[in-house]
Amino acid sequence: MNKKAIFSLANRNPDVLSCIANLSNDEVFTPPELANRMLDNLASAWAVGNGGEDIWTNSKVRFLDPCTKSGVFLRGIAERLVIGLTHEIPDIQMRVDHILTQQVFGMAITRLTGLLSRRSTYCSKFANGPHSISTRFTNEAGNIWFEPTQHSWNKGTCIFCSGSQATYGRQEELETHAYGFIHTGDVKSKIKLIFGEDMQFDVIIGNPPYQLGDGASSAQPIYQKFVTQAKALEPRYLTMVTPSRWFAGGKNLGDYRTEMLGDKRIRTIVDYPISSEVFPGVDVGGGISYFLWDASHNGDCEVTTIRGSEKRTVTRKLDSHDIFIRDSEALSILEKIMKGGGEPMSSLVSRQSPFGFSTNFIDFKNTSEPEDLVLHYNAGGRMSVRKTAYVSRSQISRGHEFIGKWKVMVSEAYRIAERFPNRIVGAPTVVGPNSVCTQTFLMIGGFDSAEEAESAASYYSTKFFRFLLWLRKIGQHASQSVYSWVPIQKWDRKWTDEELYKKYGLSSEEVNYISSLIKPIELGTIKDD
Repeated sequence: MNKKAIFSLANRNPDVLSCIANLSNDEVFTPPELANRMLDNLASAWAVGNGGEDIWTNSKVRFLDPCTKSGVFLRGIAERLVIGLTHEIPDIQMRVDHILTQQVFGMAITRLTGLLSRRSTYCSKFANGPHSISTRFTNEAGNIWFEPTQHSWNKGTCIFCSGSQATYGRQEELETHAYGFIHTGDVKSKIKLIFGEDMQFDVIIGNPPYQLGDGASSAQPIYQKFVTQAKALEPRYLTMVTPSRWFAGGKNLGDYRTEMLGDKRIRTIVDYPISSEVFPGVDVGGGISYFLWDASHNGDCEVTTIRGSEKRTVTRKLDSHDIFIRDSEALSILEKIMKGGGEPMSSLVSRQSPFGFSTNFIDFKNTSEPEDLVLHYNAGGRMSVRKTAYVSRSQISRGHEFIGKWKVMVSEAYRIAERFPNRIVGAPTVVGPNSVCTQTFLMIGGFDSAEEAESAASYYSTKFFRFLLWLRKIGQHASQSVYSWVPIQKWDRKWTDEELYKKYGLSSEEVNYISSLIKPIELGTIKDD
């Protein structure tokens, strides 16, 4: 063969795959540096489970990326195999052909990413083209498959991905975002149909699309479906990049979280709370992480947390609690506090839309009449402003027990910046009887007096309180369940961090740790008479 530099794209300075702009925030291209860390992690686990063998010297191992976008994983695998198989297959052309036709497989998520992945892996957008580094392919796709897939609609929703027919029921020539790997009830049969034989993949690796839809209320997480399908193929190893939101939250991710935390085959998790440190220019709320699932592993998980120059690694159980606490130091503080017992604050927190008014409710009055209630709402826009108006009692559909009480009103959503220390939530507001709110807010209470409400507001404002919220609040939303680990106090004083730290026996190191994460809140209460 022509002595062209095999996989020379990787040796450009900078690497071309590190310069490609992401198509969207939910379909994020994997930087080569991250891909290489994942491949190194895979190789280490393979050596442990296979008598010290170097995975890159094994000519029988098969790899699948079921959601390839740039081809960075396929290219990285092929590069390593080209070096590792030198002694077994000395001829460079025979070696490259063997790797690309027998060991490396991919499923692209769009037509464009299929072309890009083939360009990265075969050095040609056509596997059988004159510039392809493989000489054995007889078709343009090679082993990187893409064919347009259609959604399967049932009452306006796709039965496989939960996508909306109104949004994704498009003309055939448009991209449907119906990803082939997850749009099937029998993934093994689908793989056989695509690649022409029963395929047993030793390693499945990838960075799946994160969600369908753009709006906060309409977006559906989708990455968990790729993980579930990959497990159904029964690989020996599975490693994927996903948002870390599944640790503690995420829409419709409760079952997935329970399954993942109870899966003793997860050997390692590497977590980046600040996503932009891995994906420059991309903000994935709650950070990103990758895991390595090992079919032969049955035990605790090695968890590594990387934030800036700080790197911590501990081995621990994943299912100690109903959510995953990403920081081991935070876990030890929580367990010390939980020994103190007490009812959780969640029992005092209203559910979403405490009085039945949606966020965009506008059927209010600007002047009051006798017996009207004060309505707190958010005016919206780029600079959201809290405002008040008036509604009649007859408009209240629930939460009647709160109306005559003093309450602490708090924002249901607050964006946590990726840098710490952070406030975690917005400042609380004390509101009096005959006050209600839209879905923008939650109510804590109700209390019989202003003094009790002010005591609760002071507690809410402490770093102690907001640290315990942070453990369960991995995204911007703080629903009722987020308050489950905050113990109720007596509402007879203005609470301070110093008093709470002393009550629960926190050490100076633990106090300093909390202070490194949580910013102070200046408490200013507003009373509505």
